[in-house]
Amino acid sequence: MLNKSVTVIDVRSSEVTAVVAERGVNNTFIIKSSFTAPYEGYAEGQFLDANSFCDALSSVVRRTLSACGDRAGAVYVGVPGEFTCVSVTENVISFSSLKKVARSDVRALKNASLPQDRKGWKLIRSGCLYYVLSDMRRVVEPVGMLTDSLRGRLCHYICSTVFTDMVESVLDRFRGISSVNYIPTVHAEALYLIPPEQRDEYAVLFDFGYISSTYSVICGNGVAYSESFSLGAGHLALYLTEVMDMPYEVATAMLGMVNLNSKDASAANLEYSWQGRYYKYPASEVKEKLREALDGICETIEECRQNYSERNTDYKTLCVTGESALAVRGATDHISGRLVRNISVIAPGVPYYDKPKFSSLFSLIDMALKDRENASFFSFFK
Repeated sequence: MLNKSVTVIDVRSSEVTAVVAERGVNNTFIIKSSFTAPYEGYAEGQFLDANSFCDALSSVVRRTLSACGDRAGAVYVGVPGEFTCVSVTENVISFSSLKKVARSDVRALKNASLPQDRKGWKLIRSGCLYYVLSDMRRVVEPVGMLTDSLRGRLCHYICSTVFTDMVESVLDRFRGISSVNYIPTVHAEALYLIPPEQRDEYAVLFDFGYISSTYSVICGNGVAYSESFSLGAGHLALYLTEVMDMPYEVATAMLGMVNLNSKDASAANLEYSWQGRYYKYPASEVKEKLREALDGICETIEECRQNYSERNTDYKTLCVTGESALAVRGATDHISGRLVRNISVIAPGVPYYDKPKFSSLFSLIDMALKDRENASFFSFFK
C-alpha cells in the first residue's frame, strides 16, 4: 500500500487532518485513509492550547498508522503561514564561457543564496520566482539553456521551531514513522491552485482560515511575499457574540444561515435552538454586524497589499480559498466591493473535494507526491 502512497498531515487553524493518498489517473488522487480531529487552533505564531494540538495530532496519526499496518514511512507535514517566514534573495553565478545550464549549477546558485540562520527558525524548503539568463530572458526552468551567467531570484521558507518542536514531540512517539518532512502550505497552494501562466505574471492568493488567514503574492514557482494574521470566520462569530450577546455556538450557526446578498423583509428573523433554548435575532442586524467584522478583515488585507511594494498588484484578481471562503454566503462579494477588486474563489479540481476548505490538504498531497516522484526519478540515474 505504501509503495505509491504518501502520508500527509494538514494543520489548519481549527483541525488537523492526516491522509494516506496516491496519484490516480488524469492527475487525480486516491485517498486510502483520512482522519480529522479538532483542536483549539493557533494565533500570533503560537498554539492556543499546546495539549489540545498534541492530542489532535496524536489521534490522527495513531488512527492512520492503524489503518496502514502501523507503518507510514516518511510523513509530510504542512506548515501553516502563521509559522512560516518567506525570505527572498537574489544572486548570480558566472561561467567562463557560454554553456548549457546543468542541474548542479542551479543547486550551486541556490546554496549560494540561502538566508542566514536565525535563532528559533529553520529552513524547510527553497523555491524560485524566476531565473535570468545572460541574454536577459526570464525563465523558471533554466536547465539545458545556453548562457554565460545565471541570476536567480529565489524564495526560502523558514519555519518556526515552535511548530517543528511541537510536531516532532508527538511524531517521535510512533515507531512506524521513518522521517518527517515539512512543506510550507502557502508554497504548495501557490503551485497547485494557480496555473503557471498566471503565476508568471504575478498572482495574489488569500487563504481565508478559521482563526488565521494568509495573504500571499505568487510569482513563478515561488512566493514573493506572504503575511499571516489572526483573523478568520471564527472571529466573525466572536464579533457576533460580543455585539449581539449570543452564545458562540449560536453565532457559528448564524454564519451558515446568513446571505449578505439577499433582500430580507424588515421583520425577518434568524432563529436557532441550542441546549434547549430558542434564540431569535433580526436578520438585518446580524448581516450589518457581519459586514462590520468583514470590513476589519478587508482593512488587514489592504495593509498587506500596501506592505508589498515591489510590484503593483492592485489590478490583480484576489484568489480566495481556505476553510472560511464559503463560510458566509455573500462574504466574498462584500470583500470585493470593499476592496474594489475582482475576487475569484478557487478550489481543488478533484471530484467530491472541489471545495475551498480542501485546498490546503490536496495542495500538500500533490507536493508530497511530486517530492516522492522526483526522488525516485533522480535515484534511478545514480
